[in-house]
Amino acid sequence: MASEPRTGRPSRPNRSDSAKNSGEPKSDTTEKVVFINRCAKVVKGGRRFSFSALIVAGDHKGKVGCGFGKANEVSEAIRKASDAARKSMKPVAIAENTIPHEAVGEHCGGRVLLRPASPGTGIIAGGGVRAVVEAAGIRDVLAKSLGSNNHANVVKATLAALATLRGRDEVFKLRGIKRSQPAPQPTTSN
Repeated sequence: MASEPRTGRPSRPNRSDSAKNSGEPKSDTTEKVVFINRCAKVVKGGRRFSFSALIVAGDHKGKVGCGFGKANEVSEAIRKASDAARKSMKPVAIAENTIPHEAVGEHCGGRVLLRPASPGTGIIAGGGVRAVVEAAGIRDVLAKSLGSNNHANVVKATLAALATLRGRDEVFKLRGIKRSQPAPQPTTSN
């Protein structure tokens, strides 16, 4: 039996062990830090720093949200932002690992264009758009940021574009078309 080196500190259980023991439901949401900002306030004794964090959370099954948190420490700002992101998660229409149709989203100065892509294309996007699209579970998409490059505005514009998406079944229901039988195929004469 191998002995572990003693460091003088009692060992702490890792986070996954504590979640199992506490009876909390295991969450399958993933969180990605998009941007961390440091702000300095000059006071009599020197500078006082505060931090803000922008986080995107999603379950890779069509739900995604973003959160923003501010605190005097980075870890606390990230915790606040991730809590806000989990609370703001909303469903997104996905069709065969891509989006059903083209969409443009706007928020303040941010403007984002999303286009469906053929299977195997991957995520052609950068920065905040990539984080949102990955968290939603979309695997093939083409994206372009057309306006401001402010991280918060780009993320919120991407969420606005995803919110405008409508699936085929939802559009048929709005138009009053029943999809009980397949559409008739055109006959070809030989």
